[in-house]
Parts: sequence; C-alpha cells; structure tokens
Amino acid sequence: MSEVMLEVRNLTKEFPVQGGATRSFRAVDDVSFELFEGEALGLVGESGSGKSTTARCVLRLIEPTSGAVLFRGKDVLGMNRRELGAFRREAQLVFQDPYSSLDPRMRVGEIIAEGLEIHQPRMSRDERLTELRRLLSLVGLREDHLNRFPESFSGGERQRIGIARALAVKPSLLVCDEPVASLDVSIQAQVLNLFQELKEKLGLTILFIAHDLATVRHLCQRVAVMEQGAIREIGTREDVYLRPQHEYTRALMEAVPEPDPKLERKKLESRRKDRKAVNDAG
Repeated sequence: MSEVMLEVRNLTKEFPVQGGATRSFRAVDDVSFELFEGEALGLVGESGSGKSTTARCVLRLIEPTSGAVLFRGKDVLGMNRRELGAFRREAQLVFQDPYSSLDPRMRVGEIIAEGLEIHQPRMSRDERLTELRRLLSLVGLREDHLNRFPESFSGGERQRIGIARALAVKPSLLVCDEPVASLDVSIQAQVLNLFQELKEKLGLTILFIAHDLATVRHLCQRVAVMEQGAIREIGTREDVYLRPQHEYTRALMEAVPEPDPKLERKKLESRRKDRKAVNDAG
C-alpha cells in the first residue's frame, strides 16, 4: 500500500454566531481521514456540508478550532512562515469559480507565472517562457493564449488556466474545490478527464471536492461522504457506489442521474411506486 501523504485527525472548525458571545456554529465536526500518495480521494456532500471549510483548514487558509493536519508526517498547524511556504508549494488549490479566481487585469502568462516568480525567483526570462509553454500544453491550451486576458476565454478554458497556475510550482497535492461545479455538463467531462490525465502523467495526489457522487465516480479511488460537517461514510469507490451503508449516501446515490434515458425513467418510476407504497401504508 502507498504511504500516507495527508492525515487529518479530529478536525473541527467553529464560527461565532452573530448576536451571541458564547454561541458558535460547528462547520466541521471531528473529521478524520487519510490520503495516500498517488490516489484521488473524493469529498462529497451537499452545499453547506463542510467540504470547502475542511479543505481550507487542511491548507491552513483558515485556522481550525481543534484537531491535527499532518503532511508527510509534519504538523501543518504548527508550521512557521518558512515551513508553511514550502508546504503551500507542495499543496496547491484549484478554485471552484474560474470567473472570479482569475484577475481580469492580468494576462494569462502573468497569472500562471505568479507562482514561478515567488518560488523560483532566479529562473531566467527564457526559462520562464519555456515553462509557461509547457504548462499551457499540459492543460490543452496554446502558446498564443499567453498574451490574452481571461475575459476572452470560456469557463472551461479559464479553469484550465487555473489548473496551469496551480501546477506551475510542481505540487504533489492538488486540492480541488468543486472545480467543475460552475461549468456546463459537456465541459465538466473534459475537465474531469484532464484531471485524470494529469494525475497519471504527473503522479499527483488529489483531494477532489464535489457536491454529487457522479462527479467523482471515475476519478476517485475512494470516496468520503460529508453531511452537516461530519463524515458519514468513507470507503472505496466500489463500496460507496454499490454498497452504501449510510442513508445519506443512499440519498445521494438516488440523486445521481442515469446516462441512459430508459434507465433514468425506470429509476424515477421505481421511486414513484416506493413513495405510493409508503403513503398507502400510512
């Protein structure tokens, strides 16, 4: 079995409630999981389930209330500024919204090069241009895109720019915060395929956050299901999809649309019969 890259232990995050000095809202509730080198783990749940807050605590973009986050055995929450900078080069975030996450005043080349300028300041201009070309090719974009502004790109292309920006510093871990949620369904599949290709080509480890099980079905080897800040179920893709243990997981599975219209109609008809039987029994 691969080594553990990321270990999250009893992670909790509380936010103060307005109007109450001693009241708080627990957005993340005692969350624990492991992420192994080279795997993709899906963190799935409806909006407000605590997925994104968990990711931000893991990356220490916000400070958790309690718990521990270990990256290759090192305590992330106890890192000093220098150690945290090194960690953030290893662990990069891909944002949900490709429209708001790119500075509209910067050209694509400038956006992608930001990480290179911070982490590799001695890189020459020619070396940087060569690297930018490589990164654009890696995500399926062209060299002539370097001098264009984000407004001239589609949502899917903008997300590819965001992915290239994250890859610029050669991370080993990508934390993807619902990166296809704001894209058209036809574009979602293309971007998911890109993540799969990058994982295999670069040996990436991925924590992939999504609000439905269909999104992570082919990318992730294991799936953790979150509800109300807590992990309700975690297991292999086969176990979660074929043998869900928690009723919330089963409800999410019911919400996954079937690609075959005939199978989808049968599933809807089966649900109607089940509801009618419950009502008749009541």
